[in-house]
Amino acid sequence: MASRASLRLAADAIITRRPATFTRSYATTTHIAPGTKVTISISTDAAAAPAVETKSPAPKKQSTTKERIDGYAPYMVATYSRPEVIFNRGEGSCLFDINKKRYIDFTAGIAVMSLGHNNADLQHTLFQQSKQLIHCSNLYHNHFTGHLSKRLVETTKKLGGMHDAASVFICNSGSEANEAGIKFARKVGKVLDPTGEKIEIVSFRNAFHGRTMGSLSATHNPKYQEPFAPMVPGFKVGDLNDIGALEGLITEKTCSVIVEPIQGEGGVTPATDEFLIALAKRCREVGALVHYDEIQCGLSRTGQLWAHSHLPKEAHPDILTTAKALGNGLPIGATIVNAHVAEKIKIGDHGTTFGGNPLVCAVAGRAVYHLSRDNLMTGVLARSKVFTERFELFKSRYPELVSGWRGKGLILGLQLTEDPAKIVAECRERGLLVITAGVNTLRFVPPLNIPFGLINEGLEILEEAIKATRGKGEEVKAETTATEETKAEEAEAEEVKQE
Repeated sequence: MASRASLRLAADAIITRRPATFTRSYATTTHIAPGTKVTISISTDAAAAPAVETKSPAPKKQSTTKERIDGYAPYMVATYSRPEVIFNRGEGSCLFDINKKRYIDFTAGIAVMSLGHNNADLQHTLFQQSKQLIHCSNLYHNHFTGHLSKRLVETTKKLGGMHDAASVFICNSGSEANEAGIKFARKVGKVLDPTGEKIEIVSFRNAFHGRTMGSLSATHNPKYQEPFAPMVPGFKVGDLNDIGALEGLITEKTCSVIVEPIQGEGGVTPATDEFLIALAKRCREVGALVHYDEIQCGLSRTGQLWAHSHLPKEAHPDILTTAKALGNGLPIGATIVNAHVAEKIKIGDHGTTFGGNPLVCAVAGRAVYHLSRDNLMTGVLARSKVFTERFELFKSRYPELVSGWRGKGLILGLQLTEDPAKIVAECRERGLLVITAGVNTLRFVPPLNIPFGLINEGLEILEEAIKATRGKGEEVKAETTATEETKAEEAEAEEVKQE
């Protein structure tokens, strides 16, 4: 009869798949109740233990991309209209679909994957931290929330941004970061004016600040607001870069003005330096806070750590929000505030369950380290030049289509005279991912370390797509499509062979 120790060892081998020190199978008879016997057969061969599934879920039989998408669709709330492609791997500045087709990624997950897909250092940090501590809530201290907060404040001040940055609230997303900024501004307004009248928040047309009710109320776009109206009261809207309207827009009742130094979703439209300086000046006159939303344009995307870093100190913000690149794909947001704001926020005023968890903060700390390096920021400007020079070429070659470009660093918009949807689709067919913004604008927000060779290859694909939509590239399109079909067939044959 097997000993209890032997049985425990066998069970442990089955559960953990660790090799046991013996390989025989034991039949043991044990008394469950008087007069009742049960025979249990236990295999102690660890190899017999069932494998734990770690691969992406997929049907056992071969199925097309469309069949898989149609199979999942009934179980997903339809908040997005997606093309018929399923990605299952990323590497550097490229994504790969389930047919092993490669796509050059000029989107970076909407300005998120600034250090590229599967960055080796961030992967290592994620793996190591996952073995230590993932979550313990904000009821207790952990090392990484404090470390990330300190790094954000010190790096920001060192590299010319927000000169009086003092402390940080860490949350889970850009919307949450802006929501915190809005709440903090309301609290400051009530402290400064106990009558409760200093509660108005000003934002600008074509801005995008998020989808939670507070941040959505600052996003004055009917497409986003109308389904969920009425909005939170107390929000006013103005026109970006209209200096003359600031005095009437920002009043003694204003507690905060939230603005993107470069509007991303709104069409890659920069706020002028003169406008931001005048805006900050007016805010100081009436005791309103300046809130810069750098969720998309910050963390070196413009070639400097923050899009406002070059501005004089008097135009620096009281509240600075960031997310996207901060986690390089992991969910995180941060609201950086100066002491004027921080001292008015008391324990219990705001909170988060998952925000600041050790796992994501460990990765974000490494991301900030890499994103704040001089060579990365210099590289952003060099890569930007490759894009903008080609944009000028497009403008001269296709004057009826391309009217200009906007942006800075690697947040760029190519302004077209027509809907770019067909060009986006043609690019995708040829293995290039690009997205839109605003009205008739192609948006380019690739990884900040994208190789120059991939930039040039992607821009060649973009020109092929432009030609195809203008009836000048059918031969190129046919050749590319045939090649991709061949690759897909080869990939499918390889999958069948492996199965």
